[in-house]
Amino acid sequence: MTHAKSYFFCGIGGSGMLPLACIVRAQGAEVAGSDRSLDQGRIAEKFAFLEARGIALFPQDGSGLTSAGQLLVTSAAVEENVPDVQAALRLGAERITRPQLLARLFNAAPLGVAVAGTSGKSTTTGMIGWILDRAGRDPVVMNGAVMKNFATPDMPFASALVGNGDAFVSEVDESDGSIALYEPDIAILNNITLDHKSMDELRGLFGDFLAKAGTAILNLDDEETRLLAARVLPERLVGFGFADPSADFHGSNVVEEPLAITFDVTHRASGRTVPVRLGVPGRHNAANALAALAAADACGVDLAEAARALADFKGLRRRFDVVGTRAGITVIDDFGHNPDKIAATLDTLHAFPGRLLIFFQPHGYGPLRVMGEQLIACFADKLGPEDVLILPDPAYFGGTVERTVGSEHIVEGVRAAGRNAEHVAERAAAGERLLALARDGDRIVVMGARDDTLSVFAADLLARLA
Repeated sequence: MTHAKSYFFCGIGGSGMLPLACIVRAQGAEVAGSDRSLDQGRIAEKFAFLEARGIALFPQDGSGLTSAGQLLVTSAAVEENVPDVQAALRLGAERITRPQLLARLFNAAPLGVAVAGTSGKSTTTGMIGWILDRAGRDPVVMNGAVMKNFATPDMPFASALVGNGDAFVSEVDESDGSIALYEPDIAILNNITLDHKSMDELRGLFGDFLAKAGTAILNLDDEETRLLAARVLPERLVGFGFADPSADFHGSNVVEEPLAITFDVTHRASGRTVPVRLGVPGRHNAANALAALAAADACGVDLAEAARALADFKGLRRRFDVVGTRAGITVIDDFGHNPDKIAATLDTLHAFPGRLLIFFQPHGYGPLRVMGEQLIACFADKLGPEDVLILPDPAYFGGTVERTVGSEHIVEGVRAAGRNAEHVAERAAAGERLLALARDGDRIVVMGARDDTLSVFAADLLARLA
């Protein structure tokens, strides 16, 4: 913990900021914050939750910063003209980024378990946290999504768990390069695919991350991750996967169900084989579970005990989150926003019959410039002939950003590939279009990131189904 007397989080409602603020507050520090969404009157429940934790909230106009003794915590990409930043400069208050603060806390823990990769970080982190909690390890868990197992009426935004044990489990982010700040005892790498950075940059970041770990747990089914395995000393490497029977944790006998999946895991060192049943669907979640079982083993948890805990794992909010079924139509809320995550969700859904009506809100204009062509290729490959894709304009909450590539570009590319896609700029109108199209047996999938109101949108769609 840094020795600052008081922390002020600029953008405290963000998926990475809220759990970190809760951890710092639970450890006894004074915490306050501001957020654009608060000023805009959005997601009031989240801010009421923060206030109930003793966290003071202010408009994002600089008024919450009054002393040079405060430590301003911002996202890595916050703009210098934000009033909170200007107020800190005037006062001479120290400024730190969210990942810098998280890395300080993580690196100070006796046992740091860091989960990395383009996709599956949050789910794997939640699985590890749940296993360690069930094993009585009382971990600290820092996640980017609400973990349903820990959510209660008093703790609805349970994206952090503050325990008193030795383990600190956290997902770590490569998109801003901050993964370089962490010094993990146990490092997990799920996969490497194009997202925010070039593949060369990603290979360098993930390779350096693994080099610092005492134990490196890698997905041998992912081609890019398998290539990095050759750079890890054999005594530090733990491989997992379904394709390679020589993996240290080898999965087999996979059986998919609409809302579950089962498989066997064999621990090569001991020769033990243990059955695993997950209450969340998809082969990608089976891979996440293998990673979590390997990490639990590295933490000293028995394999069978860890597998039993996973049977009760409820998943994360907005990760293939079934909102409900009405009039024969199921609504699913999902975080899918890059090609890898979207492909995993569509593969899971297409394992069983039913047309898909997909509402995909891009999580910014910048990501569309970086991965637009990959998104087009993903949808062209994974959409069924009867499926319909509807894109509103990208999420935008202010600030300066180049908006030369928009949703219409994605729609044009998907349509050119022979799939059904529409650009409906306004979200409300897109919702009306989904309801007009929906019929018995359809699945409506709401996809996107960085916008908590998507869950409200999904719930409203379900309520309005006739």
